[in-house]
Amino acid sequence: MTTDDHSFHRIDDDRLDARALVLLTLVAAAAGVVAGFVGGAFRWLLTRLDAWRVDVVDWSDHHGPVGWLIPLAISATAAAAATWIAIKVPRAAGSGIQHVEAVERGQAEPPSLMVVPARFVGGLLSIGVGGLVLGREGPTVHMAAAIGAAAGRWCRASKDEIRGLQTVLSGAGFAVAFNAPIGGAMFVFEEVAKKVRIREVVWTLAAVATAVTCSRVVLGDMPDFKVSNVAAPALGTLPLFMVFGVLVGLLGVGYNWLIRACLSWFEALHRIPAMVKAAMIGALIGALLLISPDLAGGGDSLTQSILDGHRIAIMSLVGFLVIRFIAGPLSYSAGTPGGLFAPMLALGALSGLLFAWFVNLFSSTLATQLALPLVLVGMSSLFASVVRAPLTGIILVIEMTTVTSAAVPMLAAGAGAVVIASLLRSPAIYDDLRERMLRADKAAEHPPSAQ
Repeated sequence: MTTDDHSFHRIDDDRLDARALVLLTLVAAAAGVVAGFVGGAFRWLLTRLDAWRVDVVDWSDHHGPVGWLIPLAISATAAAAATWIAIKVPRAAGSGIQHVEAVERGQAEPPSLMVVPARFVGGLLSIGVGGLVLGREGPTVHMAAAIGAAAGRWCRASKDEIRGLQTVLSGAGFAVAFNAPIGGAMFVFEEVAKKVRIREVVWTLAAVATAVTCSRVVLGDMPDFKVSNVAAPALGTLPLFMVFGVLVGLLGVGYNWLIRACLSWFEALHRIPAMVKAAMIGALIGALLLISPDLAGGGDSLTQSILDGHRIAIMSLVGFLVIRFIAGPLSYSAGTPGGLFAPMLALGALSGLLFAWFVNLFSSTLATQLALPLVLVGMSSLFASVVRAPLTGIILVIEMTTVTSAAVPMLAAGAGAVVIASLLRSPAIYDDLRERMLRADKAAEHPPSAQ
C-alpha cells in the first residue's frame, strides 16, 4: 500500500513482534522522561525570562534616553548570539519541525544530540532574552526528536525504528510545549507522519504520557490558559463562524506568504553577515518591547489577557494585529532557534477579537455572547490555515483552555480556513520549509565552485 506526503492513511504493521511492542515501547517511554524534563526546564526558564524582560523595560523607562537603548542592545546581542549558535550547529536554526518531517520521509538523517544544547541555549537567547516573536514548540519538538533518535541508536534499533522513535518523540515535545498530550499525539499522525502505524501509536502513547508527566513535575499540572465558562454558541451562528473561518484562512495565506517572502529577502542579502542581520531584527524587537512587552515574545500573556476579557481599544487592537503579523515572519527570518505555532495562537486570538468588534457594530448582545468563542476559533483556525493540520489545532486549543463548548464552531471555521487556503494554493508552511531546507542542504553539498 502506497502513501504520499499529503494523505492521512491507516497502515497496519505487517509484523508486530515482541521487540517492537515491548522493548521499543519502553525505550520510547524512557526517552519521554528525558524529553519531559528537558522541555519542562526549557519552558520554566522561558517563563522566568519573560518576566525578566518586563522588568528590564520597566527599569529603562526610568533612566531616560540612555536607558531606552538597553532593551535594544540586549535583544540585538541575544539574537546575534543565538544566530552564532545556529551557524555552529546548522540544524538548530529555525523551527526544527521541517527537519523532523524530512527525517520521517527518509530525506534527511536523524538529528544528533548536539541539537539539544544548541536549541536549548539558542532558544532561551532568542525567545527569552531577545523577545523575538517565535514559539517555544519548535526547539522543544526538535530537542525531543533528537533524544528519541539517540535512544534508538543507543538500543541499536534499525534505521526505520530510529526514524520512528524520533517522530513519536517529536509529538512528546509538542505535548510538553503546550501541555497538550492528545494534541501531541495527533501532531505525530496528522502533521509529521501523515499515516498511522500500530507500533508507533503504542510508542507515541508511552512517550507522550511520560513526557507530559515529567514536565508537569517541573511546571505544575494546569492548563496553559485560564478561561472562564464559555457558553456554547447557538447553532444559528455557525454560518457566521464559517465566514470568520474563511477570513482567518485569508489571514493565514498572507502569513504564509510573508514568512516565505522574509526568508527569501534575507537570503538575498547574502553580503550582510547572518549575525548582523539577526542583530538588526533583534534591535527592532527591542524597540517594540519599549512600546509594549505584548508586541514581542511568544504572545502567551497577550492571549491570556484577551481570554480574561480585557478591553483593547480598536486602534490598539489593529496595531497589535498588524505589528505581530509582521514581527513573526521577520523574527523567523533571523534564523535563530524558534518556532511558529505559539505566535500564531496570539495572532488568531487577536483576529477573533477584531471580528467580535465588527459583530458589535450590528449587535452588541451577539458580540458579547460570541467574543470568547471567536477568540478560541481564531486560534484554531489560523493554525489550520497555516499548518494545514486542523484537528491538531482544535485539540490543541481545547487542551490549552479546557473549553469544549466551542468545538463545533472550531470544526466549521477550520473547514472554511482550510478550503480557502487550499483553493488559493497556499502551501502548508512546513512543506515549504522542508523543501527550502533540502535545497539548502543540496547546495551546501554541491557549491557552485565545486561544479
